[in-house]
Amino acid sequence: MAFGSFRDFVNALDRAGELKRIATPVATELEITELAGREMKSPGGGKALLIEKPTINGVVSPFPVAINTMGSHKRMAMSMGANSVDEVAAELGSLMKAKPPTTFRQTLKLLGQAFELRHARPKIVRDGACKEVIHKFDAPASATSWPAAPDWKNGTSPTPPTLADIPILKCWPIDGGRFITLPCVVTKDPDTGERNVGMYRIQIYDDRSTGMHWQLQKVGARHGRRYYETGTRMPVAIFLGGDPVFTFAATAPLPDGLDEFLLAGYLRKKSVELVKCETNDLEVPANSDFVIEGYVDPTEPLRDEGPFGDHTGYYTLPEPYPVFHITAITHRKDAVYPATIVGIPPMEDFYIGGASVKIFLPIFKMNFPEITDIALPAEGVFHNLVFVSIRKTYPMQAYKIMHGLWGMGQMMFSKYIVVVDADVDVHNTSDVLFRLCANTDPQRDSIFTKGPSDVLDHATSEIAVGSKMGFDATKKLPGEGFKRAWPPLIQMDDAVRKKIDALFAK
Repeated sequence: MAFGSFRDFVNALDRAGELKRIATPVATELEITELAGREMKSPGGGKALLIEKPTINGVVSPFPVAINTMGSHKRMAMSMGANSVDEVAAELGSLMKAKPPTTFRQTLKLLGQAFELRHARPKIVRDGACKEVIHKFDAPASATSWPAAPDWKNGTSPTPPTLADIPILKCWPIDGGRFITLPCVVTKDPDTGERNVGMYRIQIYDDRSTGMHWQLQKVGARHGRRYYETGTRMPVAIFLGGDPVFTFAATAPLPDGLDEFLLAGYLRKKSVELVKCETNDLEVPANSDFVIEGYVDPTEPLRDEGPFGDHTGYYTLPEPYPVFHITAITHRKDAVYPATIVGIPPMEDFYIGGASVKIFLPIFKMNFPEITDIALPAEGVFHNLVFVSIRKTYPMQAYKIMHGLWGMGQMMFSKYIVVVDADVDVHNTSDVLFRLCANTDPQRDSIFTKGPSDVLDHATSEIAVGSKMGFDATKKLPGEGFKRAWPPLIQMDDAVRKKIDALFAK
């Protein structure tokens, strides 16, 4: 199911009983964070919140704030138009396993799968709802862009939209300012023209400039380095809202060079309609709620960005990053501002990250067929801690998996990997820790290595460089130097369990 706007998704959450409407004015300065944080830490992620009267320095914003909209397994699935994330993962898994057909029935089945992919490629359109209201900062006011009398039908508003009108949150007390927390940042490789949609927090400096926090290993930063090498101005576009699947696609661990709009089109089963920006040549979804256009100038010095209360549960301290200069802001007339907060887990991002793991598990299994499941527990704030279960058939297989995962995309940031046998539920942290403590000899079954680390990791001695540790908590084999008999796990007889189940059922 494709959502025509972010408001459509919010209304769908409301109909499903997944939304709380807050009519009382709530300040964008800290108060929304406190309210949303309590909801996110409720059992199962609580409900989505629609703050109908967010205030900016005491003044009610014209735009409502929606937060925690994907902060549960159910809402995460709804954002993809599915009954469950497992359903989406299974569909992708079957597609990845498609083999050349040998019968007419198989041909029809494969053809049906191919037809599902017909929606994947985005298409360019002339105009879109994201341009219902337009403000070009570099262009002087004119009768064409801003008539004296407001005329909503022709796409103008009584007040030109600026960053001061958008209910951007100051999330935590020591934050360096207001931060856009769900921005989809569009850049292009200047050499190949390949597009990337990433999610990098945006700190507001003033009404015309922001920070651009693309981290060292991110694709946007790689694109930026090419512009810095040539000294040419880099076009950048930020969009917010639209179909919620855009937000997920921007966070998904796709290989470099694979367009996130292809994934979005596949998930929503409808091509993403893109419209050209007003002040540069980048394209953004036509049904976005907000679009912020601008550029990064490689000839100017970097500027300190932060502090920011981050998903690590700690503040990211100030570091120099590029400055993003705004040339235009456009938006829908009925725009809803999407936001999230991050901090000590679990938060909304736990469910978004969990969906990524499930959906891309078939990709992992293509490379490592022995993998049965992967989990990133909330306490590990995504990549700090990884649990993986495998069907072990030969010695040292657990170490093969550790090294393989550390070499795959954002899994390079994983500090700790625990490998267990296939019968362990990796989503049950207690079960994994039991096997870790019971099945390991610390010296024999652990390994240290070095590699890239998350620039947000405050514990490393140097930025972006750190060590990693892997634990083999699987049953040991003779080929691994284990010479004793391995004891069986204590389990009740199946017949007894079934008998007791039947007795208590009565």
